[in-house]
Amino acid sequence: MRKWLLLVAAIGLEVTATLSLRAALDHPGWYILVATGYIGAFIALSLLLRAGMALGVAYGIWGASGVALTAVLAAVLFGDPLTAAMVAGIALVIAGVLCVELGSHPAPAEQEGAH
Repeated sequence: MRKWLLLVAAIGLEVTATLSLRAALDHPGWYILVATGYIGAFIALSLLLRAGMALGVAYGIWGASGVALTAVLAAVLFGDPLTAAMVAGIALVIAGVLCVELGSHPAPAEQEGAH
């Protein structure tokens, strides 16, 4: 449970920092949140890896979730385009991450043979 909370924190901090970067273009005070968010995201990721989550899984989920959430929230908050091709691309990224996650767990037969 702790691993997933750290991952959610890392994703939330990174998305917040990225969206704040866009806001900082007009109001430079937002750069404080940009720096804080990115530093916090990397701290959460390092704690996540220390807690035992595989690097490929953690980075894949973090990256894909960040891309998807940033694209959707940028459309909502800033009026950025969200085209059908973008939605399809986001779906493909998520599918790829699911394949990495599912592939990171050994099949039941492999686990039994290891004993």
